[in-house]
Amino acid sequence: MASMRDIQRRKTSIQSTGQITKAMKLVSTVKLQKAKTKAEQTRPYSDAMYATVSEMLSRSSNIDHPYLRKGDSNKKAVIVITSNRGLAGGYNTNITKLLTNGTIPKEEIQVYAIGRKGKDILSRRGYQICADYSDVINEPIYQDAREIGKTVLDSFTRGEIGEIYLAYTSFKNTVSHEPKLIKLLPIEIEAPKETEERQIPMNYEPEEEEVLDVIIPKYVCSLIYGGLIEAVASENGARMQAMDSATSNAEEMLADLSLKYNRARQSSITQELTEIIAGAEAIN
Repeated sequence: MASMRDIQRRKTSIQSTGQITKAMKLVSTVKLQKAKTKAEQTRPYSDAMYATVSEMLSRSSNIDHPYLRKGDSNKKAVIVITSNRGLAGGYNTNITKLLTNGTIPKEEIQVYAIGRKGKDILSRRGYQICADYSDVINEPIYQDAREIGKTVLDSFTRGEIGEIYLAYTSFKNTVSHEPKLIKLLPIEIEAPKETEERQIPMNYEPEEEEVLDVIIPKYVCSLIYGGLIEAVASENGARMQAMDSATSNAEEMLADLSLKYNRARQSSITQELTEIIAGAEAIN
């Protein structure tokens, strides 16, 4: 059995850790409320942009545009959104598993990393890191999404990459977060349903090429920005849960150590009493 001094030292260490995890939980809870509100306000726009562009292209036919053609290159740009800090449970590893356990060969992936944790994990596993935008995830703004979108779109139009993907964590609610890998370009157009409304062709004003030159970059940037906002909310939600579990575990360990300490103390007192009585009997 461990000595009373060892148990007391361990209790002190766990108490300090528990105070830290409790404080981190409170901080994440406050950040989550702000990020959750922002994510809920941003999601309708991102969803509407995706639905609008998909609907528009499904009603169009024979459009030949650089943004809609699959490039000759087999390289695929993947914008990977993780966090700069750990202590968030499986938040970061769940995102990287979309690539490491996915169907896209490692040799074809070019990673545009947002978040140091994901960049470090993928770099150790041999993935090509083309760009690092880790500072963006601290306070994401739309201008950041525009710069990232412009970079990957320029590579796409130059033929350096053939497809663009986005890997992020979708925020469902405080305790539910879903890792997603979605394809941004070329847009996968669903076949129109046999309804009168969908049979109406799409008319472009001005020319379709000018419209797509404007709408497709906005579409890509909107989805990237939406992914950033939802990733921040998911990160804080995951960290809040992880710190809550850590705090609960610390409390359980303290209760167990207190019981062991009391047993050791009682054993020590009993031993001292036995020695005193034995000494008194020996004198008599």
